[in-house]
Amino acid sequence: MTDKPAAIVTAASRGMGAACARELARRGYDLVLMARSDAIHTLAGELRAVAITGSVATESDLRRLVDAAIARYGRIDAVVNNTGHAPKGDLLQLTDEDWRTGFDLLFLNVVRVARLVTPLLLARGTGSIVNVSSFGAVEPSGRFPVSSAARAALGAYVKLYSERYASVGLRMNNVLPGWIDTYPVDASTVAGIAAGRPGTADEVARVVGFLASQESSYVTGQSLLVDGGLVRGL
Repeated sequence: MTDKPAAIVTAASRGMGAACARELARRGYDLVLMARSDAIHTLAGELRAVAITGSVATESDLRRLVDAAIARYGRIDAVVNNTGHAPKGDLLQLTDEDWRTGFDLLFLNVVRVARLVTPLLLARGTGSIVNVSSFGAVEPSGRFPVSSAARAALGAYVKLYSERYASVGLRMNNVLPGWIDTYPVDASTVAGIAAGRPGTADEVARVVGFLASQESSYVTGQSLLVDGGLVRGL
């Protein structure tokens, strides 16, 4: 076991996942990174991290990820659950398979990781799980119905997890990005953002880094918007 903290980041090959990995590396974490793309090996080389090719929707891949962290570093201090995008479409035209795929990707990924890492975190008496979610959790959009529903479910899950484990030193929070410039954001969408611009992946990553660290030791069960004032409902 090393003296440095160790963290897992999923869907880390690009975008917000890669930014989170770089932020944690900057904070001094040893890293194990996973993504479906072989590009994860390039980032791992840059950050001197362990790379695993796999999917958050496959429990055996997640188990390999956790096992790799323990084998290499002997510890896990933080987990960042980032993931891809759910199917989109008209609310009533989406199939059962679309809904299952979305919940598998955006909700059950967190449940699976929690099952795997919680016993390890309990043994050390500390640990933080941060889930990269979406503003759709609190402001559902017909443009992203599956995502909105799955993210809302995740908001309930972090509260349940925190109710169960906060007293023994384990924390779980969600980060809810608004429109981020890792994808094109059109002018009409930007007009609805109070800050007048989309966010950056680095801005999201800094909040993730805070929640992963002991700087946020009294923050758990929360869904924190990082949206430039996009969501204005109470």
